Amino acid sequence: MACAPVILANAEIRDEFIAEGMRDLLRGASAGDVAECIARAVEDDPDEHTVGYGGWPNILGEVELDASFMDGATLRAGAVAALKGFRHPISIARQVMLRLPHILLVGDGAARFAAEIGAERRDMLSPEARLAWLDCLAEVGDAEGEGTIDLAVRALRRPLGSDTMNVIVRDAAGNLCSAVTTSGIAWKYPGRVGDSPLIGAGNYCDNRYGAAACMGLGEAAIRVGASAQAVMLLRLGWSLEAAGQEVVRQLSELLDEPSDGDHMRRADWVRLLMMDARGHVGAFATRPGLSFKVQTADDPQPVTGEAKWVNQG
Repeated sequence: MACAPVILANAEIRDEFIAEGMRDLLRGASAGDVAECIARAVEDDPDEHTVGYGGWPNILGEVELDASFMDGATLRAGAVAALKGFRHPISIARQVMLRLPHILLVGDGAARFAAEIGAERRDMLSPEARLAWLDCLAEVGDAEGEGTIDLAVRALRRPLGSDTMNVIVRDAAGNLCSAVTTSGIAWKYPGRVGDSPLIGAGNYCDNRYGAAACMGLGEAAIRVGASAQAVMLLRLGWSLEAAGQEVVRQLSELLDEPSDGDHMRRADWVRLLMMDARGHVGAFATRPGLSFKVQTADDPQPVTGEAKWVNQG
């Protein structure tokens, strides 16, 4: 039986990327192919500084990329973390799912796999991102003999975006796919991995119940298993609204903990996107003013909405 195609994404994604994805769905493309194509477009966007090319680097000036891909029909997944020097981490993550009995490859292993499958290499540090990194070092200082730990901790106190790319797609066959890709938090300690490539934390997808993906402070999403928990609540019969609010309430509790000078307080928010098995969507956040985009077959362009703010309560 034919189903109504739907695309749900974070609001930072360009309308044209989402609209092209819907045109592909209406031509019969699969949820997986559309999710990958949208993610690849965002990874190539030099104006998106927390994903792909032009992403903010770590404290050493290296762009380390994380991505995950999950197929709701089979529960198969693939992911890469701390990947350097390759253009499309989302495609590499999908190939991990398709070619290996593993789910997550990291660092040198992820790069080795990318090279073996012929993935395109690219210097992912854009001139603009490099200048921003140099400005950061000039501001926080690089005391002689100082270790990377102290330098990274000081740099992380400088607020500068954390807009992971999330996209959840439902195709005409009713299959769901979720894709997440990011360059992570700017000026992070080398090798830091957030929730984006961790199945169950930043990404989870199951045709029978729904899908969820996170952006914002990945450490908080990891601590509550945000995406898997959201889908599990759907499995237990919770409504999409109730499930999303419950997970974000838990995230708010974590983010309201006393900071004691915690350098991560500058990124003290998480946004959760959800789609249930019938294609209904919702977005929930730990602070007001965070948005999402959704497009159905009846929409000529994506429609922007504001995520429901859920405080600790």
